[in-house]
Amino acid sequence: MDLDSPERLLLLLAVAGLAAAYVRQQVRRRFLRRSWADDALLASTAPSRPGVLRHLPAALVGLSLVAMTVAVADPRVEREVERRRATVVVALDTSTSMLAQDVAPNRFDAAKQAASAFVEQLPAGFDVALVGFAATATLQVPPTSDHAAVTRGIAGLDLDGGTALGDAVLVSLAALGTPQDGAVGAVVLLADGGSTVGSPLPAAVQRAAEAGVPVSTIAYGTPEGVVVSSDGRAIPVPVDRPVLAEVAASTGGRAYTAASSGDLAEVLAQVRTRLATTTERQDVSAVPAGLALALLVGAAVSALGPARRRPARPGQSA
Repeated sequence: MDLDSPERLLLLLAVAGLAAAYVRQQVRRRFLRRSWADDALLASTAPSRPGVLRHLPAALVGLSLVAMTVAVADPRVEREVERRRATVVVALDTSTSMLAQDVAPNRFDAAKQAASAFVEQLPAGFDVALVGFAATATLQVPPTSDHAAVTRGIAGLDLDGGTALGDAVLVSLAALGTPQDGAVGAVVLLADGGSTVGSPLPAAVQRAAEAGVPVSTIAYGTPEGVVVSSDGRAIPVPVDRPVLAEVAASTGGRAYTAASSGDLAEVLAQVRTRLATTTERQDVSAVPAGLALALLVGAAVSALGPARRRPARPGQSA
């Protein structure tokens, strides 16, 4: 918990002053009582008091003032709440390197299956867009609340040569536009390699950073991945994790890695949770205010009960 107006806690100095004045009054009263009667006569001349309980009402009032001061200082706590609106762009690598079979049955088929499950499980209030990218990037499905349309778009993706990461980021930003109704925008980019063609990646990443759009990346595959060319040659296609991690770090997103279908499903579940929840600062001043009221009620009850003065009985000491 923190306070929006911590300077208001200076009011506690006034509470401390009242407490000091009360203690001083009690000491002075005790001194005056003993100054006009011997200890032996106090039992018959002074009313009895219920010991330390006579201070209970004052103590409760003091505590209530402390609670009231905390309440006016605007206490806040951070809590995770469900996000109702968002626009998410899913950008999938459709380059031929995704045919590598280091992930069964191959990177491409496994990625499409996992991405479809990811979209299906997003909150109903989320708009989702689909971008496919290889030598170029294309907006396959514009932002829509019809998640089934996006999964159909994923199923219809085809492979091509090249990896235009820069274009993928730029097309994703264009698809987001300006989210409406307070919705946030985010990009989830799944790829296995760095940019080989198209717009310069650093410039595209800078555009995303300036727009405040986080691009979370998933580096999918293993360093041992290979694809077989038409003439039977095995071409190494290792996953390029550093490039994708840099994209995420530069835009405020998160970088993930997945080396299997199970890893990818787990990573997308984490991404979905992060997108579906957000942290909000919530006002909790009602808690100390309620406590202050309860303490005041307790002070009133104790003042009417055992703390009231009672006549002294013969032989009873003060």
